[in-house]
Amino acid sequence: MQNTGLKKSYKFAIRTSLYVTLFTTLLVSVFLWYFHTFNWQVIFFPIICYILCFLIVQYRVERFIYRRVKKIYDDLTLLESTRIRQYPITTDMGTLTREIDKYARDKKLEIETLKVREEYRKEFMGNVSHELKTPLFTVQGYILTLLDGAVEDPKLRKKYLNRASKGVERLIYIIKDLDMITKLEVGDLRLNKERFDIVDLVKGVFDLFEMKAAKKKITLTFDMDYDQPIMVYADKERIQQVLTNLIVNSIKYGREKGTTEVSIENLIKNKAIIRVTDNGEGIDEKDLPRLFERFYRVDKSGSRKEGGSGLGLSIVKHIIEAHEEKIYVESELGVGSEFSFTLEKVEQPAEV
Repeated sequence: MQNTGLKKSYKFAIRTSLYVTLFTTLLVSVFLWYFHTFNWQVIFFPIICYILCFLIVQYRVERFIYRRVKKIYDDLTLLESTRIRQYPITTDMGTLTREIDKYARDKKLEIETLKVREEYRKEFMGNVSHELKTPLFTVQGYILTLLDGAVEDPKLRKKYLNRASKGVERLIYIIKDLDMITKLEVGDLRLNKERFDIVDLVKGVFDLFEMKAAKKKITLTFDMDYDQPIMVYADKERIQQVLTNLIVNSIKYGREKGTTEVSIENLIKNKAIIRVTDNGEGIDEKDLPRLFERFYRVDKSGSRKEGGSGLGLSIVKHIIEAHEEKIYVESELGVGSEFSFTLEKVEQPAEV
């Protein structure tokens, strides 16, 4: 039992002992006076009585409270409240009340979190089912058509096999993305960090998607001329994947004859921030908090005309967080979006 936090029980014992002592002294004094045996030695009686009463009352109160409080602790232990059982039992009602209140708030928060996770799980399973069944049914439809006789026609056979192949490729694409996110979440995906020039990497991604951007007459550009390399320390392959996802998204949802602009700025002494900005459709403010969730799509119509697995931004977030860096998004509907992320910056090696 704790020795601290017993002020209220002491006050109770002091007052109770005082009342008992006063009443008993008065009763004894009347009794002695009645029998004519009253003398000065009676003054010792209230002192002895008060001390004895205080010790007895205090002991009984502590034991009374302790037994009942211990039962509360034991009951909470049955509810798996390991946090409360880490501390010694307190018989102070104020402390106990605060502990129980905090326990209740924690449990309420835990229950709410579990409810949110359950809703998220249901939504996630529904999204996975939807994303997988579309290409599966497509492949199944083409194969059944071929089995029903279309395989005899060389033109139809080649056409349907090509379409079935694209459906299989989409399935593989989704499964690979899911596998990567799983590894990122559990920490199984190891990062191979190295020094590299982020400007050169962005130029490489621009070259990869130059033709895709040209179809929508979108210009891929830097905000300025970067004549000198900007060296960062990260997993080059994963950061290329991040830039690829962000730039492809800016092209997909960009405005025709629009612009996708990349800027690289000094954030603090050893940090660089890379911004990918477009003047496309933009994102509604209510969608921003869920933008990096798996399979979350801003377009609620369910249209898949733009392709993709719906996992791109989730992968981007996990890769950046695996680097222990931050990713940000700012967007205004009808104006455009800006995605930015930080990387560790390193000094460029001196030329020999």
